[in-house]
Amino acid sequence: MPAPTGAAQRRGPFRTGERVQLTDPRGRLHTITLQPDGSFHTHRGYLRHSELIGASEGVVVQNTTGIEYLALRPLLADHVLSMPRGAAVVYPKDAGQIVTMGDVFPGATVVEAGVGSGGLTLSLLRAVGDRGRLVSVERREDFAAIARGNVESFFGGAHPAWDLRLGDLADVLPNAAEPGSVDRVVLDMLAPWENLDAVAAALAPGGVLVCYVATTTQLSRLAEDVRSDGRYTEPEAWESMVRGWHLEGLAVRPQHRMIGHTGFLLTTRRLADGVEPPHRKRRPAKGSYPVAEDGTPATDTELWSPEAMGERETSAKKIRRARRELHVAPEDLGPQGPATGE
Repeated sequence: MPAPTGAAQRRGPFRTGERVQLTDPRGRLHTITLQPDGSFHTHRGYLRHSELIGASEGVVVQNTTGIEYLALRPLLADHVLSMPRGAAVVYPKDAGQIVTMGDVFPGATVVEAGVGSGGLTLSLLRAVGDRGRLVSVERREDFAAIARGNVESFFGGAHPAWDLRLGDLADVLPNAAEPGSVDRVVLDMLAPWENLDAVAAALAPGGVLVCYVATTTQLSRLAEDVRSDGRYTEPEAWESMVRGWHLEGLAVRPQHRMIGHTGFLLTTRRLADGVEPPHRKRRPAKGSYPVAEDGTPATDTELWSPEAMGERETSAKKIRRARRELHVAPEDLGPQGPATGE
């Protein structure tokens, strides 16, 4: 049996073109890409890449002024936070929750919409394995090109389970998967409720839908639309926060900084066709459903505007910088996955 895709990249001596994480005496991390004639410079000297190429992982090397650095391969979480990006990435703490709470298993057929810079894609590809299938749908060509560069950089080439497509999910999904054949769907987009119908058609009975949204306004709209759709179970929502701890002898205390709110996760499951969800017995609290100034129910336009959803535009400068780091041009999206969604 051949080694799983990317496994060879995680073992053996350091190689040219590989990303290496250097830790200095103060615990600061520096990620470099090894080149035969490259060097890592700081205000306290420099370190030649040639001293690392061919060396074992876990070595300690010195720069020209004697500063020591521990050299290790970046873990997946490290890679996601240091890789070039156009859109904001799904943080590792949320990617871990999505893979586990979404029950993404080896060999699964998974659809991901809203690829961004490919951070979550790496975790999903690891979870489904070479024999699974991940269909990633992205509306923007520049984000898709950056995501492809990041995925191929991490795995050392194209991943056999990955099918990257350009377009809107509602248009791409019917051509990418047979109805009822998808095990899991992950939506990371501004208005995931707009795709509940397409997702319901693609998901197998019992399949899991996981949505990642940034604001309470989005979370509220999504939950209500999932309930009113009638083809999903009662949604569940949560967020996770990570607080590190300082460890120094008896001085064990929480760190001053933490990874707080990044986004909300909502999960629900596909019911069998023709089945009605169980009736909710609890009553909503007074004021749960807002009204306009004239006392009538607030309209969708008032409640769910792009500004209320927290929409942010990625600058062209940020996109150009990520493209340069990954050496991807507009035409580099390539043949992997039809750009038309067909």
